[in-house]
Amino acid sequence: MLLDAVLAACHYLAIFMVITFLSIETVLVRREWMPTAAVRLARYDMLYFLMAMLALATGLGRLFYGVKGSEFYLHNPVFHAKLSVFVLIGLISIYPTRRFAAWRKAVAAAPDFTPPDGELARVRRCLMWETHLIVLLPILAAFMARGFGLA
Repeated sequence: MLLDAVLAACHYLAIFMVITFLSIETVLVRREWMPTAAVRLARYDMLYFLMAMLALATGLGRLFYGVKGSEFYLHNPVFHAKLSVFVLIGLISIYPTRRFAAWRKAVAAAPDFTPPDGELARVRRCLMWETHLIVLLPILAAFMARGFGLA
């Protein structure tokens, strides 16, 4: 019971941190914040990734060591939908991550570097997709926790 509570608390904290770092990235991807933001974005993106991995790890911990047990989750299509949305967000985040790393290197080579407008717009669009999709996760979690999707 204690392990389940600790895993749940860590899971929620990791999720809050994922949302925090995603929000910071979304705010910083603006022409007027460059080139200073380019270096910071790479750092925040690494923290975003680490918190997403912590959310995944604690979620898996809850799956296998939590009170409800894996049988409750593994046969639930809502669980699979939630996991799919998480993976989709991760796939969308690949492009911004690659751009942030490239921008950091470009600033190191040319301190006045500013990414092209089209690139900024595409990264921002990806971040907005991630932001909008992440809202589905607690909704799916609430339905899943109450047994929706089980026969």
